[in-house]
Amino acid sequence: MPTMPVVFFGHGSPMNALETNPTTEAWAKLGVGLPRPRAILAVSAHWFIPGTKVTAAEQPRTIHDFGGFPRALYEMSYRAPGAPWLADRVAALLAPAPVARDTSWGLDHGTWSVLVHAFPAADVPVVQLSIDETQPPAFHYELGRKLAPLRDEGVLLIGSGNVVHNLEALAWGRHEPRPYDWADRFETIVRGALETGDDAALVDYGRHGGDALLAVPTPEHYLPLLYVLGARRIDDAVRFPVSGVQLGSISMLTAVLG
Repeated sequence: MPTMPVVFFGHGSPMNALETNPTTEAWAKLGVGLPRPRAILAVSAHWFIPGTKVTAAEQPRTIHDFGGFPRALYEMSYRAPGAPWLADRVAALLAPAPVARDTSWGLDHGTWSVLVHAFPAADVPVVQLSIDETQPPAFHYELGRKLAPLRDEGVLLIGSGNVVHNLEALAWGRHEPRPYDWADRFETIVRGALETGDDAALVDYGRHGGDALLAVPTPEHYLPLLYVLGARRIDDAVRFPVSGVQLGSISMLTAVLG
């Protein structure tokens, strides 16, 4: 069984689930090029709660956790099976930290809006892991380190968020706006640290001052990157199937490690 890579997706707008564009085409190409996983463990920005939970349902529901979009988006369903065995394995790897099995959550749009392109047949089991909102970045990085053995067990670990995600600064208009300078700079910082293996610069992202404050005004879309980063190996190659900033302040950076 080949060692699986780890992937961070910049998922952007839920509308990417419906659209065919350069980003979604890159996700589709990425899915075709990956070794077929036994299962997928997803860390999504949109399950940001107190505590660590893992989905344990046999058939996780499709969650439409957004508002104000076209009806077609609410009618989408991603019917991948769950994997209770993987939920148990995750809990074992993260011990002694408490991990609750959850059967009420499902797959939120941070997960399914990318998987409908990367794995459109929905025939690979998917489990989600929550992000504990009470914990600092180093905690999430350490969980990624503990999950790294899954890579040798046929499990694809993905994080889904955006390394620059400032909705208050969104730039609307008839033409695609230029990225804010701070958004460009922070995406460049993240890319550079991924390429050089400077994990500390990404875990302690606040060291980057005003650019970080604007790029990451709240942590939930950034933290999935740290799970992916924690699971990397020293010899992992890094590539970026997608990069660039949309609407001025949303980075679509997608990174594959391994």
